[in-house]
Amino acid sequence: MTPAEFDKACLGLPGATMDVQWGDDHVYKVGGKMFAATGAAGTSFSFKASDIAFEALTESGRGKPAPYLARARWVWFEDMAGMDAAEVADWLKTAHALIAAKLTRKQRAEFGL
Repeated sequence: MTPAEFDKACLGLPGATMDVQWGDDHVYKVGGKMFAATGAAGTSFSFKASDIAFEALTESGRGKPAPYLARARWVWFEDMAGMDAAEVADWLKTAHALIAAKLTRKQRAEFGL
């Protein structure tokens, strides 16, 4: 997966926005709440995962608990280039859905969710 594909996958989700935070990190949000992020160099990325996906990805060694966000079940991957674009896009859809589910009914309606 390339940084451009990652960006397209995130911003293609309903109500998704991107902010540059913490230096040059790209942070993807829905309703002002983060669901994914890429590192400043654009090679590493992290996202919100379900409890089951978090355990499966971190215990298998494919991903690592994200620094500062592991408690909230975020998974971190060091190298985006070696990842399957379709698989990552599916994880991003799930991350978006997990965060969008926590938005108010009014916010979800605004985004067509």
